[in-house]
Amino acid sequence: MSLALDRLRLLLPDGVDAVLVANPVNVGWLTGFTGSSGVVIATAKEAVFVTDSRYTLQAAEEVGNMSTESFASPVELADYLAEVLARLGVTRLGLDASSTTHAQWEKWQAKWPAVTLVPASSLFDGLRMIKFPDELAGLREACALADAAFDHVRRLIQVGVSEFDLNLELEFFIRRNGAEIAFEPIVVSGERSARPHGRASEKKLEVGDFLTMDFGAKWRGMNSDLTRTVVVGDATARHRELYDTVLSAQIEAVESVRPGVRARDLDARVRERFAEKGWDVFFGHSLGHGLGRVVHDSGRLAATSDDVLEPGQVWTIEPGIYIPGFGGVRIEDDVVVTADGVEVLTHAPKELLVLP
Repeated sequence: MSLALDRLRLLLPDGVDAVLVANPVNVGWLTGFTGSSGVVIATAKEAVFVTDSRYTLQAAEEVGNMSTESFASPVELADYLAEVLARLGVTRLGLDASSTTHAQWEKWQAKWPAVTLVPASSLFDGLRMIKFPDELAGLREACALADAAFDHVRRLIQVGVSEFDLNLELEFFIRRNGAEIAFEPIVVSGERSARPHGRASEKKLEVGDFLTMDFGAKWRGMNSDLTRTVVVGDATARHRELYDTVLSAQIEAVESVRPGVRARDLDARVRERFAEKGWDVFFGHSLGHGLGRVVHDSGRLAATSDDVLEPGQVWTIEPGIYIPGFGGVRIEDDVVVTADGVEVLTHAPKELLVLP
C-alpha cells in the first residue's frame, strides 16, 4: 500500500499542508484496512491512520505503511483529529468534497477553527484506475470465482426453477467459497430479461425464455462483474439472431481494447453494429465501466466519456439489447488493458447455451 500513498502524494493539491481521506474505499486502497471506521491524514512526508477503539487490534494487523492511532468514548473523532492536525502543524487541509457531506464539512470547520478547509473534489478521480499487481491478482481470483459460479448454476437451469432460486444459489456458491457477493445478483427471465437491472422474482423458467444472470464475487477487496444470457429449453431463429448480434458486437469491443483507444469510440462501435439491425434504440446504457474496489469504479465506456484507455485499467464490456415484450440479451466480460492490447479476466462460455 506504500505505492498507493506515493501516488496520492504526487497529486496533493497546491496550497494545502495535508489531505484528509475519509471515504472507506479510498482508505482501504491507501492502507489495506478492511474495517468500517477509519480516516487518513497525509502530508508530503507523514501519514497517520486514525480509527476508534473497536479496531485498534485490527488496524495494527492490517495497516503497515503508516502510524496507527485510536481513540475511545467519550472522545469523538473530530476532537481527536484536532489534536493530530495540531501535532502535524496543519493549517490548510484538503478534503475530498465528493465524499464529504455539507453537515460534516460544517462540523469539522467548527471543531478546527485554526484550520482552513480546502475542497479537493477531483483528488481521487482516476487515482485508483491503474491497478497495482496485487489488485490485479485479486481481480483474477474474483473473476475465476464468478466463472465457477456460472458453471455451477447452469447445471440447475431447467423449466420450473424460479429466478429467486437461482439468485440464492449464486449467492450461496460465492459465499461458500469464502468470498462476498459483489452486489445483489440480477436474475431475470422471459419478458423480464428486458429489464437490465431487474431483481429476481418468483417467476418460474419457461420454455423459450431468455435468462440473464449478472453477478460477481468480492475477493481481497476486489470485485468481479459477469453477465451471461442463456435460453431455456428451445431457441428460435429470433433468439439466435438477437444473441448473435450482441455476441459479435461484444467480441469486437473486447478485441478493440488497447492503450490509446478512446472510451467513447468503443461505445460508438457497438452502437453502430446494433444500428445495422435497427436495434440501437434498445441499447440504453453505456458499454461498460471501471471495475475494482467498487463495482462501478472510476471511468465509463460511454458516448459522453473523455476517458482514454491506459495499461493497468480494468473495464467491463457489457453491451445489451432489451426488447420490451420479448426479452433481452447482455453479455459481459471483465478485461484489463495491457501494454499491447487486452487480457480477458472472465472465461465463462459465451456461445449461445440452450439449457438444459
